Amino acid sequence: MVGSACFALGAFPPTASMLGSAAAWVFFIGSIFFTSAAYMQYFEATNEGDDIEGRGRTRRLFGVRATSLGWWAAAIQLIGTVAFNVSTFTATRELTTGQEEVLVWVPDMVGAACFLVASALVIMETHDRILGMLFRSLESRIAAINMLGSIAFGISALAAFVIPATGELVNVDLVNSTTFIGAVLFFIGAALLIPAMYPEPEPTTVAVG
Repeated sequence: MVGSACFALGAFPPTASMLGSAAAWVFFIGSIFFTSAAYMQYFEATNEGDDIEGRGRTRRLFGVRATSLGWWAAAIQLIGTVAFNVSTFTATRELTTGQEEVLVWVPDMVGAACFLVASALVIMETHDRILGMLFRSLESRIAAINMLGSIAFGISALAAFVIPATGELVNVDLVNSTTFIGAVLFFIGAALLIPAMYPEPEPTTVAVG
């Protein structure tokens, strides 16, 4: 939620104007929170259900669960957040147009692509049917919201390509608007994780007599 809020603040025109050049650092700080959250999800997916001969759950910092869609989603998302770390940090530097394309735009596109793939895998995991999805559960609604956020970030990354002849972005307004929309959606998705962690208990039936 903190990372999403940082991206929203950096992209929202009024706050972006107030921040000026510091907006780039707000994006970078937000990307660090994205990566910390992504790693915690990866850590949880890596260690889910581990137990060695009844001696308790193991705790691995890194690992592979090749048969788990959830693990693949978490791992790919983590790669995407690291790519955003690179793009947002290098965006704070003074760069040539060629350097911006390689050090900012390319990792930005990699991060956006990873988010899209990870969101698709989560949707596959939370739905029995890909077509005709009803989004009845809270988990499936969170997955759908995150997919919309990933699409918005993908559009932002495409619009952020630097035109070599002018050194300008393809569409800076589209970059800012879709980054803001994506950040708000990710914020909502993260906020919904709170009630998802505390599901309502099922009603109990009391036998009489």
